[in-house]
Amino acid sequence: MAKTETSNAYFTGVGRRKTAVAQIRVMSGSGQFTFNGEKTDPHHAWVRPLDLVGKKDSTDVSIVVRGGGFASQDDAISLGIARALVTMDDTLKPTLRKAGLVTVDARVKERKKPGLKRARKAPQWSKR
Repeated sequence: MAKTETSNAYFTGVGRRKTAVAQIRVMSGSGQFTFNGEKTDPHHAWVRPLDLVGKKDSTDVSIVVRGGGFASQDDAISLGIARALVTMDDTLKPTLRKAGLVTVDARVKERKKPGLKRARKAPQWSKR
């Protein structure tokens, strides 16, 4: 029996924001989103890179995300999708860059210092 090949070619992208890390696979399909192994409806932030390049209904997206909160996970996912689209087609990069979707937001929480209550908040000081 002859083995039939199916086109399972996918393009990967990794997005990070604060402590959230999203691993993205983008492949041709019908616009389905899989989030941590479950099919789901996409958030608005996830669809934005696909809308800009006109591939919303022609690509399937598989998302595996760990860490962070809801907002940082959304940012990590949209960055990962944008990076995966750039690996798929390099001509999409100027469009995604102009929208600010390829730029990494490197802000993270500052560490707590010894002798302080938080990163910068010091205990109340009294002169006498």
